Amino acid sequence: MELPEELITSLTGLAGFNPVSFRETHNEKNEPVSIRFNLKKKNKLDLSAVKGYLVPLKKYLADPVPWCNCGSYLKIRPSFTFDPHLHGGVYYVQEASSMFLEHALKNTIDLSKPLRVLDLCAAPGGKSTHIQSLISSDSLLVSNEVIRSRVSILEENLIKWGGLNTIISQNDPQAFRNLPQFFDLVLVDAPCSGSGLFRRDPEAIREWSFELVNHCCKRQQRILADVLPSLKSGGLLVYSTCSYSREENEDIIDWLVQECGLESLSFPVQGDWGIIEAQTPNGRALGYRFYPDKLKGEGLFLACLRKPTGEIRDPTPPRIKADKLNQQEKALLKKWVVNEYQIEFDKYGEVLIAMPENFNGWLSLLQKELYIKRAGVRLGKISGKELIPHHELAMNEICARDLPFVELTLEESITYLRRDDLKIASGLLGWTLVRFGGINLGWAKMLGSRINNYYPLNWRILKSQGTISG
Repeated sequence: MELPEELITSLTGLAGFNPVSFRETHNEKNEPVSIRFNLKKKNKLDLSAVKGYLVPLKKYLADPVPWCNCGSYLKIRPSFTFDPHLHGGVYYVQEASSMFLEHALKNTIDLSKPLRVLDLCAAPGGKSTHIQSLISSDSLLVSNEVIRSRVSILEENLIKWGGLNTIISQNDPQAFRNLPQFFDLVLVDAPCSGSGLFRRDPEAIREWSFELVNHCCKRQQRILADVLPSLKSGGLLVYSTCSYSREENEDIIDWLVQECGLESLSFPVQGDWGIIEAQTPNGRALGYRFYPDKLKGEGLFLACLRKPTGEIRDPTPPRIKADKLNQQEKALLKKWVVNEYQIEFDKYGEVLIAMPENFNGWLSLLQKELYIKRAGVRLGKISGKELIPHHELAMNEICARDLPFVELTLEESITYLRRDDLKIASGLLGWTLVRFGGINLGWAKMLGSRINNYYPLNWRILKSQGTISG
């Protein structure tokens, strides 16, 4: 792999950078593979229900990712597409360095408290699903993506993850200026020149240039300047890139400290992790650098900063009674939704929505300033005396566990996920959950001699038939 000489020259002298081992690592063909488990779903796995299949990826699991409680390296890269548990949200395929977000948050903010969180550049959803697993159930996560073509994959991944307390928005960072001091935590995983991903994406090498670095630097400053007013006094900003360039990392952190008045935060990392604590040029701020020749992961820079404390103008959500369902609709939902969560119900047209209590007030406030793509969980719509369940309900933690279900084999699950015709003798009639290893994959309607497959058409597997080990 031929790396740009200009890049190597520009990195020489930076904390932790070794040009020789850096080049050698980029010429190796064994880049690490890692996944992050969804513990809420992993703990529901029924291994006894799966025949002839090691779940989940058991024979591929290697060492845990040291800075993430639910991360694991794999021995090889399997064919994830043909693992039903990926589609059921049991795990997310994520680069290990990115999982450092967990360690950073646990050491800089109280995750047990109700928080309002913004993931500003959220697609495809790796960091949003991670945050959703870390925050409390009474917290609010706004996952935003400005690029329209990327919002659909963000939505798909968050739906599969199955959280209840998430709003997906599609807005330019400038829109968040109109929400002063709204968020306790803002994550900006900024668009960058991408040099940290050279091993995974050789195309990024051809696109890299100093012109691109400088363009990204200016764009990063604009994004941060736009979103900072929405961060509370005393709130936490997490800034990260997948670039090695000082201009996009330490220089940005210096700018945030010197020009924007933020306070740089440090936290302990274990020496054997191989993570480099790097000082900014003026020595007043810190960031954390990841080099692939020093650890099992790709290039990453991450820094945490605190907004100065001052007068907090905490907005009060309007009091909105969200429950607009009639008694018949409420009675019908009892068998579909677990009653252990504090849930409000709403109706948008014919679609029934579930969301956490008091969520609707925040949603109403956000809708005045943002374009909201999705909020809460779509349960389905009522037709006559029947609920036609939505796929989101099957994926979510609020879906009742005592509903009728069929447990599929691996081959049957792939057939279902391809949205092909299923041929199984279940003895059931009506709406039925489809499961693999105890994990919901979606809905089917049993009609005696035939089965209607209701897996989302735009999510179906299109690749040629294979197995997880293929």
